Amino acid sequence: MAGLFNALNAARTSLEVNQKSIEIIGNNISNVNTEGYSRQQAVLETYPAMNFGDFFIGQGVKISDVKRQHDVFIDQQIKEKAVNLGLEDAATRPLSELDRVFNITEDNISTDIDTFFDSLQELSANPADLVQRNNVILQGQVLSTSFNNTVNELNAIKENINDTILSKLDTVNSQIQEIADLNDRIYSIEIHGQTANSARDQRDMVAKSLAQTLGAQSYEDPKGMLSVQLPGGLPLVQGTMPMSISADTSGSLLTLQLHAGGVVRDLTSNNMGGEFKGLVDIRDRFIPELNADLDKLAYELSTQVNLQHQAGGALDSSTGNLFFSVPPNYVASPPGPPPAAAEYKDAAREMRVVLTDPKKIAAGAAPDPGPPPGTVSPGDNRNALILSNIADNYLIDGTDNFNSLYGKIAAKVGVESNQNKLSLKGAQDALVQLENFRDGLQGVSLEEEMISLIQFQRGFESSAKFLTTVDEMMNTIMGIKR
Repeated sequence: MAGLFNALNAARTSLEVNQKSIEIIGNNISNVNTEGYSRQQAVLETYPAMNFGDFFIGQGVKISDVKRQHDVFIDQQIKEKAVNLGLEDAATRPLSELDRVFNITEDNISTDIDTFFDSLQELSANPADLVQRNNVILQGQVLSTSFNNTVNELNAIKENINDTILSKLDTVNSQIQEIADLNDRIYSIEIHGQTANSARDQRDMVAKSLAQTLGAQSYEDPKGMLSVQLPGGLPLVQGTMPMSISADTSGSLLTLQLHAGGVVRDLTSNNMGGEFKGLVDIRDRFIPELNADLDKLAYELSTQVNLQHQAGGALDSSTGNLFFSVPPNYVASPPGPPPAAAEYKDAAREMRVVLTDPKKIAAGAAPDPGPPPGTVSPGDNRNALILSNIADNYLIDGTDNFNSLYGKIAAKVGVESNQNKLSLKGAQDALVQLENFRDGLQGVSLEEEMISLIQFQRGFESSAKFLTTVDEMMNTIMGIKR
């Protein structure tokens, strides 16, 4: 009878194991489309065999663990590629807006520059015509407004970037908290010898999202807890303790601050990766470069027009009249070494036409100072001709005229935008390939699950048959005793 009881126990354990294995397979099948889900598999282990005379008899089977298919190397590679994808993806929208601002169509600063100097050329054909003189002032105002509006649009893009960063902060902080909570849950489960498969899958997905948003790096400690830190080494999660990130809007720029252990640290692009680095880099590096280029163009154009305009004579024979207004430290000065970049600051934003009286336009040459002082002939167009040719004859830094400098600015935006599109496509392809590879190793395959389902179904049926046979044998023995 002892042997039959052992056989009965073996049949019972076999039924339980096959049933539980079928449940695990069913869970895999139900999560076939769940993002980040790792295939789970029962780990079978035989019970210790029992000594029976001169040999050992097995005591059945048990499930010692339910493990998930997981590859640490692939997981780290996915997180690294997510950082690159986040950086390039975040830069796409502001770069597309910059493409719109520095367009290459007919409506841009370059065409306004041409129109302004064309109006001076038209004035030279009839320098006494007040309509033509008014047109010069009007086209100068249009050109100034184009510079002003372009700078305003650059500032608007920077504000949009700040709004985007602010909108993501709550999600980032909740994900940091979630990883700390999952660390606590996983530790509490696994300290008792169990495996927290679902919690680990969830934690990996959150860590990947933080990598894409912040460039966060993560590694697992011996206790199974995930430590998360920024690229510069500043901590985001340590064990079950989460940090937080806030935005300081007290200054002219939005600044991110990390609150870690009672200490507040300002974050720069060197401390971040992913989407935040892409956004901050556009805001703090690329847009200021474009703004500086615009300031230089506005400064050079205003200065050269003012220099030549001051040297000519108006219809009322006055001289020294400014055409464009620039900040006080930009008042036209004699030719000399080009000013330092800092001296161009705000030239595009402050550019204005200060000449309001069309008679004050210096179309003619300066009159003889006398004595007696000379006068300007209404038909004198000598200075108007020189003014109209500045666009072609004056070279900035000896290399570019006004239009070619603007062309370089627009080309810089185009190159950056095209490079972003190529890099984004490459990052997307790399991440898709890695995720497909991960799915092949760790994901659910319906074909494999169906094979396993049939296997354990047959095992369950065989175990049931085995149990029935043992039961019949026991009934037979009990009948003999009666």
